[in-house]
Amino acid sequence: MAEPEVTLKDVETAAGVLKGVSHVTPIEKSKTLSEMAATDLYLKLENTQRTGSFKLRGAYYKIWTLSDSERKRGVVAASAGNHAQGVAQAATLLDTSSTIVMPESASPAKVDATKGYGARVVLYGKVFDETLEMAKSISQKEGATFVHPFDDPTVIAGQGTVGLEMLDAQPDLTVLVVPVGGGGLISGVATAAKTINPKIRIIGVQSQAYPGMYSAFHTGKLFPIKAQDTIADGIAVKQPGKLTYKLTRRLVDDIVLVSDVDIAEAIFLMLERMKLVAEPAGAASVAACLSGHVKAHGEKCAAVVSGGNVDMPVLDQIVAKGLEREHRLLRVRVALPDRPGALKDLLDVVAQSRSNVITVDTDRLGADVPIGMAVVTLVLETQNVEHTRTLVAALGKARLKYKIIR
Repeated sequence: MAEPEVTLKDVETAAGVLKGVSHVTPIEKSKTLSEMAATDLYLKLENTQRTGSFKLRGAYYKIWTLSDSERKRGVVAASAGNHAQGVAQAATLLDTSSTIVMPESASPAKVDATKGYGARVVLYGKVFDETLEMAKSISQKEGATFVHPFDDPTVIAGQGTVGLEMLDAQPDLTVLVVPVGGGGLISGVATAAKTINPKIRIIGVQSQAYPGMYSAFHTGKLFPIKAQDTIADGIAVKQPGKLTYKLTRRLVDDIVLVSDVDIAEAIFLMLERMKLVAEPAGAASVAACLSGHVKAHGEKCAAVVSGGNVDMPVLDQIVAKGLEREHRLLRVRVALPDRPGALKDLLDVVAQSRSNVITVDTDRLGADVPIGMAVVTLVLETQNVEHTRTLVAALGKARLKYKIIR
């Protein structure tokens, strides 16, 4: 039996079905990021898509292709995030029931969002493999259609509409940069883009912690990889699909890796400079451009920001670390005599340096705090590295015993 294929015609058919359902998301050039990446850098903003990611496209098209009897029996999916929400919303739009199996550790916000789109949510499994097996078991037991997150030709065709929109808006693009987890998005985008313009370069981006497609692409062998922790959970896939691997090997020019630090810096820059919220997986493409892993000097390059569903605690941590990296947030621990007026003297030094106090924490009873002393931890807002140096110099001049906390 011949393996299923995906063609430009399939993607165009999906685009017709999705018209008026999924948003034609903006593709915007950033002057600041272009200068930093030394290229004309455009961002395809799938973080502004319905459900907050590109996943609605493939899910909707897949469910749309089902027969009436199949739709009556409903659909099932396994996902910790964006695929869950995409399938739930698509099923509701097509008047079909959906059951989404999510890991027990899934973010409460994502669980609530999935329920809000109309799905029945089942929490099962400590690792995703257990979650996936439960979803397949429910699918078989209830006769419901299992909607694969990436290794399905219909899903791939739906995701490929992202590429169609990019070249429709900017026909002279020479490089497309796409985040890669299981490979559904890049397979679809590459199918559309390479057929329209065979000379265009397609670059995939994976997390260093989950280099499944990267390893398969560069070795020519499909195998599960040993994974590590990463903030980019949306592209944390141990092994890509057979079809997506085949399409990627044939159509994609290169796959590169980025670190969590690269991703966090990209999120911080997009948030501050462009007022855009991107999730770690969605920011991976921009991270690759800014960190120099994508070689596109002077070219017209577009990066797919594939999603914006970032957990607020993660975003808070990324912003705090970004401010620290730019010397705009300083944490300092100071040992003071435990007497009236000592804290005021410290805060006077801070005020005279024109630094803003964010938080103050005082410890008199800790095991490492000498009797008669108190340890004060300050979180301070500063302007830049020179301002920080001025503050540190003032602390030294006041003969205060301090330590900068990194």
